[in-house]
Amino acid sequence: GYTIVERAKSGVKDEDSGAVHRKVLYGHSTMSGARRGTKIMTDLIDQRVGRRAVLVGLGATGALALPGCSTLGGFSFTDAIRRMLLLSSDRAFARMLGDGGYWDDAVGQLGLANALGTRGDIVSRILTSGLVKNRLEGAFADIAEVGAERAAPLVADTVRTIGIQNAIDLVRGGPTAATEFLRGNMGQTLVEAMVPELGSAMRVAQEPLVGQLLSSLTGVDVGGISRSLSTSVDNAIWKEIGIEESGIRADPGSTNDPIIMGVFGAGGLL
Repeated sequence: GYTIVERAKSGVKDEDSGAVHRKVLYGHSTMSGARRGTKIMTDLIDQRVGRRAVLVGLGATGALALPGCSTLGGFSFTDAIRRMLLLSSDRAFARMLGDGGYWDDAVGQLGLANALGTRGDIVSRILTSGLVKNRLEGAFADIAEVGAERAAPLVADTVRTIGIQNAIDLVRGGPTAATEFLRGNMGQTLVEAMVPELGSAMRVAQEPLVGQLLSSLTGVDVGGISRSLSTSVDNAIWKEIGIEESGIRADPGSTNDPIIMGVFGAGGLL
C-alpha cells in the first residue's frame, strides 16, 4: 500500500481510489507501530534532507532572506518560523504515530463518549466490563491514528507553502504563537480531511464491538460520530504541535538548526 507521503505525491486519495490503506485495524500490518510511525515521519523529513545543507549554507550567507521578508544579520524570520513549524509538526506526529500508545492514552483520558460526541448512557450500555472498555477504546485509538496519518502530510504541505507576513510578531509571540497562526490559517482543513477516513475506518473495523456500538447509536449517523472524533483528533494534533513549539522556543539549541538557534537562541536577533 501507499505510504502517506507516496499518496500525497501521487495524488491518490482513499475516498477517490476506493482502496483501504490500513496498517493496524485490519490485521495486515507488515511493521510495528514504532517502525510505522518512524517511517512516516522519515518520509516527511527525507524530502528536505537533500536540500538541508544547501539551506544552511544559504542561511549563513543571507540568501534565504526573501524579498519583502523581515531579516536581520542574514537570517530570514519567515524561514525561522517555517523551520520551527516543520520541526514541531515532525516531532508531534512522530510521537502520535509511534509505538508509545499515544492514542490509547488520549482516548482513555478524554473518555469514549466525549471523543465520539455521544451520550454517556449509550456508551455505558456497551462498556459492561473493563475488558470490553479496553477493547473498545483500543479500537477507537487505532481509528484516531488513521486520522493523524491523514493529517500529517497536510500540515507539512501547508507549512511549506503558507504566506507568513507577520514573522517578527510570531518570533516575539508566546510559546505557541506560530502553532496558533498555522491552525488559524488551516481552519477546519484537517477535520474535513479526516471525516471520510474515520467513517470508513469505523465501518470496516475488525473489532466487532465497534459495530455493536454503532448499531446502538439510534438516531446518530456515522458521519456525525466521524466528525466528533475528527474534531477530537484535530484538537490533540494542535495541542501536541504547540507543545513541541514551546519546547523549541525554550531550548532552540536542541534543534541543531543554525537559523532557529540564531533567531530564538539566548543571543538571538530580537
